[in-house]
Amino acid sequence: MKKIKLNAIVSSVSLSGKRLDQVLSKLFKEYSRSYLKQLILINQVFINDHIVNQPDRKILGGEIITVYIFLNDISFNLPEKINLNIVYEDNEILVINKPAGLVVHPGAGNNTGTIFNALLYHYKNIKYLPRAGIVHRLDKNTSGLMVIAKTIFSYNFLLKLLKKRKISREYQGIVKGKMISGGTINAPIMRHHKKRICMMVHHLGKKSVTHYKIINGFKCHTHILIRLETGRTHQIRVHMLHIGYPLVGDPLYRGLNRCISYQKYQDVYKKKYQFSRQALHASHIAFCHPASRSLMSWTIPLPQDMKNLLLNL
Repeated sequence: MKKIKLNAIVSSVSLSGKRLDQVLSKLFKEYSRSYLKQLILINQVFINDHIVNQPDRKILGGEIITVYIFLNDISFNLPEKINLNIVYEDNEILVINKPAGLVVHPGAGNNTGTIFNALLYHYKNIKYLPRAGIVHRLDKNTSGLMVIAKTIFSYNFLLKLLKKRKISREYQGIVKGKMISGGTINAPIMRHHKKRICMMVHHLGKKSVTHYKIINGFKCHTHILIRLETGRTHQIRVHMLHIGYPLVGDPLYRGLNRCISYQKYQDVYKKKYQFSRQALHASHIAFCHPASRSLMSWTIPLPQDMKNLLLNL
């Protein structure tokens, strides 16, 4: 994320006596008034080198105004017409159901064809937000619910909720092995010291807490509900492997199925229960709405590929 600095002197007599947000929209016409208002509210506007966070502040004339604008990396600012499965939308937020296989944010090997690119196409002003309003991510092959901010105010509000662990996120997963009971995994996670694309449990890592309970048990697999207390990269996948129950289909954290029946009929099981991605779906999200402050929540069913896997099991 980058910031650019805009400067202007209020010299026009016609602007004298008008509200600050009105004046900004006249001085910096390439930005919408609503976006500039959000910058005022989060202390990104200065008058004569002093922060001003009241949009209705009256301008007298002759003031030096400084505005700081957020910019994303311009090398990735390519709008693309990619459909978004919108679950909910208002002026502040967007909740989408991400399909498996769709990358959230540009990175190494994925400069285009991402949710980031789709947002730039569908929402004109979202390019001025950090990460185009993306508050949290899902792995490429994890499906499910994501919340995206549409204003800078909502972005910062949701980011604070996330850091304070006040955004409730639940997942459904299918793991190898038959679990006996649910539990909590409290194991710190850090980047793998050899495999740089992987994470690992290590005592020097960041605190990571995952809660899980059984939805249904099968002969050699378990359907579980997972609730995140923290949100580390690959947290669920790493934690499930750590306790010996890796997610079905996970290409990075494969592990073994310790079920006796699975080992005995391994070839049959592999053919019948092969799955092209990690069997993980973000099924529920809940948080306090940035504007109304009311608690809102969304729950969506499993995608068809995971439904089919459960039917086979």
